[in-house]
Amino acid sequence: MQRRTFLISGLLGAAGAGFLGRRAVTPAEAAENFEVTRTEAEWRSMLSDVEYRVMREEGTERAGTSPLNKEYDPGTYHCKGCDLAVYSSEHKFDSGTGWPSFWKALPDAIRTKEDRKLLSVRTECHCRRCGSHFGHIFDDGPEPTGKRHCLNGVSLVFRPA
Repeated sequence: MQRRTFLISGLLGAAGAGFLGRRAVTPAEAAENFEVTRTEAEWRSMLSDVEYRVMREEGTERAGTSPLNKEYDPGTYHCKGCDLAVYSSEHKFDSGTGWPSFWKALPDAIRTKEDRKLLSVRTECHCRRCGSHFGHIFDDGPEPTGKRHCLNGVSLVFRPA
């Protein structure tokens, strides 16, 4: 009976791990995939606790807490991790969600991957140069793309035009 319990527990644990999350990227893998890399200590020294949790651990800031949510002046939004220009104010809209939202990113600015951390599959977006997590892309945005890039303001820096 103990062997059966052990085997079932192991199978359920492996299935749960594959379903709910994914393996963390090691520093060596990050160096292979991104132009800008830093050690964990370097990231922690340059980011606040919430910025680190969102940008490096794929967390989410509380809705309505980012001053960038209500920023509509002309300009460009840059990655806080490496200063890459990633979104234009021309593509920003008020989604009513409490997070800065855009209907498209600048060319070659972001990369996407599947996010299976919740009970559904979502599309996660991150900086193509340093890998910092921005947020998620949903299919309920305005035309012409129909996409909503729902972003964490703590991952971004606004630069007025």
